[in-house]
Amino acid sequence: MEVILLEKLPNLGALGDVVKVKAGFARNYLIPHGKARRATPENIAEFEARRGELEKAQAEALGAAEAHAAKLEGLMLQITRKAGVDGKLFGSVTNFDIAEALAAAGHDVQKSAIRMPQGPLKQIGDHDITLALHADVVAHIKVSVLGDA
Repeated sequence: MEVILLEKLPNLGALGDVVKVKAGFARNYLIPHGKARRATPENIAEFEARRGELEKAQAEALGAAEAHAAKLEGLMLQITRKAGVDGKLFGSVTNFDIAEALAAAGHDVQKSAIRMPQGPLKQIGDHDITLALHADVVAHIKVSVLGDA
């Protein structure tokens, strides 16, 4: 199925690109979330009429994400969990826990923006975490997991 993208998406394309994607991905994710529309002649014409408005909105979102990343860059979060004597946690620290700690610190970050390539944190210590705030904006924070007896 061919769709026209209404915003920049990583690994897919930029604003206004007409890309071919699987029908299920378009029907279940891109179109309901307002990220794309079917690439019919009518929708392409409507997009071209609204292109300036969409580019302005995307530029504002990028600016807001860059400002938020500047505030978050180098932030150190401390999360306390129960741990054994060898430093292994009873359970783990997930992106949900990190999002809650960021919210408590006054930063609004969605849990889907938290990138943990090695999976949940299961050891005591300092861990580097990446936050993907926008398709072009990434912030790096440090999460210090402390053991509690």
